[in-house]
Amino acid sequence: MTGRLTHIWRHPIKAHGVEALESVDLRTGKTLPWDRAWAVAHELSKADGSEWVPCGNFSRGAKAPSLMALKAVLDEATGLITMSHPDLPDITFNPDTDSDTFIDWVRPIMPPERTPSAHIVRAQARGMTDTDFPSISLNNLATNRALGEKMGTDLSPLRWRGNLWLDGLKPWEEFDWVGKRLHIGGAVLEIRERITRCMATTVNPDTGERDAATLDALQDNWGHKQFGVYGVVVKDGQIALGDEIEVL
Repeated sequence: MTGRLTHIWRHPIKAHGVEALESVDLRTGKTLPWDRAWAVAHELSKADGSEWVPCGNFSRGAKAPSLMALKAVLDEATGLITMSHPDLPDITFNPDTDSDTFIDWVRPIMPPERTPSAHIVRAQARGMTDTDFPSISLNNLATNRALGEKMGTDLSPLRWRGNLWLDGLKPWEEFDWVGKRLHIGGAVLEIRERITRCMATTVNPDTGERDAATLDALQDNWGHKQFGVYGVVVKDGQIALGDEIEVL
């Protein structure tokens, strides 16, 4: 089957807002440009952005589900981010200089029983992805539909916080790509591993409320909690919506 690229999504601040793109230039050994370029460290975190650290150092949707309903727009020229949420007024801020302003803005949707967010850190070497290598996540819309059918519901792809979404494939075909290379547009990615999922995927990205037992459904029907794969860029190139993919 011939697959094609249907969505490109980046998350300028890790776990705090998603933004749709039509095209992007990928660079060898780099994350998607501006993806997880910042992250929100909580009060127990020692992260300063100078090196990669695990996601447990940051505020995120697995622990604060309402964060999943955030939407973001990054102005690359000015460094300003405009963010929206169904329960908050819109805000435009500079994550490098307006950290306190943002923390105050997002506080009303943060669970009081969780460790409070402290400040925004900028990832200096690469995006703060969930992997200890500079990954780009790839996901299959057919797999998402197959899971939704088992659950009897329509699952938004935004639950999975993915970068690249592909359609025209068989469900779970992406798992066969591990160890292989994938040609998309002008770029080539090497597929490294499957993605093990967390509680963030149980949250409705429109409301910020938990409403779907995605992890249980994966475990009960397929015997694992994995969805999507991580790849790394091994050849520079531009990718755009509609690009066909080829397994090399």
